[in-house]
Amino acid sequence: MGKLMKQVPLTEIKDELPKYLRLAEHEEIVITKRGKPAGVLVGFASEDDWHDYKLENDPRFLQRIAHARESLRKGKGVKLEDLRRKPQSLPRRNRRTA
Repeated sequence: MGKLMKQVPLTEIKDELPKYLRLAEHEEIVITKRGKPAGVLVGFASEDDWHDYKLENDPRFLQRIAHARESLRKGKGVKLEDLRRKPQSLPRRNRRTA
């Protein structure tokens, strides 16, 4: 299951933002406006959490992951056993230049 979510009216968030930022480190806060969801406050307990969030929501990174998974499905990839061998025994990869 996902993270817990607490619903809080916008007026309360505005009045007590520091409190809700601390709470958001442990659970997502759904901000409501007139009783309806209007946004989500996501906190980060550490800088690592922030970097994880950026990666998980970066379309370029997600596209690279999808491409890598597709390559693996097509049988293109390196087996874990091959990674344990000496580096010279691994197949060379053609790298594109930028």
